[in-house]
Amino acid sequence: MRQKKFFIAILAAMLLAIPVMGQSKKGQGKSLEVSFNYQKQAGPGSNQYAVWIENDKGEVVKTLFVTSFTTKGRARGNAQPQRGYVMRPACVPTWVKASKASEKTDQQLDAVTGATPQADGVQTFTWNFTDQQGKAVPQGNYKVFVEATLYNDSDIIYSGTFSTKGKAENVALTSTITKSDEQHKNMLTNVKAVLK
Repeated sequence: MRQKKFFIAILAAMLLAIPVMGQSKKGQGKSLEVSFNYQKQAGPGSNQYAVWIENDKGEVVKTLFVTSFTTKGRARGNAQPQRGYVMRPACVPTWVKASKASEKTDQQLDAVTGATPQADGVQTFTWNFTDQQGKAVPQGNYKVFVEATLYNDSDIIYSGTFSTKGKAENVALTSTITKSDEQHKNMLTNVKAVLK
């Protein structure tokens, strides 16, 4: 009887030592939250943006959001609508190229497209470490991108690298701009990416 209790105690200790599959370690990020303050700009050629994730090979894993004009365009008169990035090639060109938008069906693009906000405010997007089909991605290093067409060919990109195995923390972002535009520079401000 004593040996049986001893064996059960050892077995229980061993089972407790095995980590639960899929359970995050304490302090480890479980999702990535991307946010920024959006201020609607006047006139055409502005207010377009995209948010996406790439793997360490530079392949788009998931587009979290792209504005509707970029993918659906706008019909003029009786003409058929053309995709916005075709009508206006300066419209979030980095996302268009990286995502291979021209190879996507309208339905595939519709799945990641949303209306351009009509009012100022904070926009938030969450990545739960899944690909475009909703399957969990392998743990490892990824890169987050936020691209905004400020006005015509003035385009700004924020990006930062992080690990899905990383602890919950802010992701350091850098920005590059194709052409400065003082009038429209406040379209996106306070851009953040946080592992939560």
